[in-house]
Amino acid sequence: MNRPFIEQASTVAKINVTPIIDVALVLVIILMVTAPMIAVSDLNIKLPPAETRSLESVNRVTLTIGRGGEIAVDDTEVGYGQVASVLAAKLADKKDDNVLVVRADEGVPYASVQDLISQAKAVGAKRIAIATQQRGNQ
Repeated sequence: MNRPFIEQASTVAKINVTPIIDVALVLVIILMVTAPMIAVSDLNIKLPPAETRSLESVNRVTLTIGRGGEIAVDDTEVGYGQVASVLAAKLADKKDDNVLVVRADEGVPYASVQDLISQAKAVGAKRIAIATQQRGNQ
């Protein structure tokens, strides 16, 4: 009883990864496109304080903006129209390594702060720092 010898084909146990890679890349592209849309919500929030280091002994000019629109350069209250001229005079009195520290109340609209920073840059402020509340000092 001789059995005829039948050669058995070996099974190939490989997974085709090309479709998996295609699906993964499509998901990555979808996430990259949709992430900026969902990253910022429209909730009315109060930003948390930041950990900062204190300024070393440098020449500082402080621009303070109050919630009601009050503006002060160092310890002198000024009107909105006088900010550029007063800042120009203060920055000219200090050395070239001066720093403009902007202190704005958290309730002040960002557009107001940005406008005053633009005015400061126009009159020669090169180094500008934004003051924040230290953690633990609340």
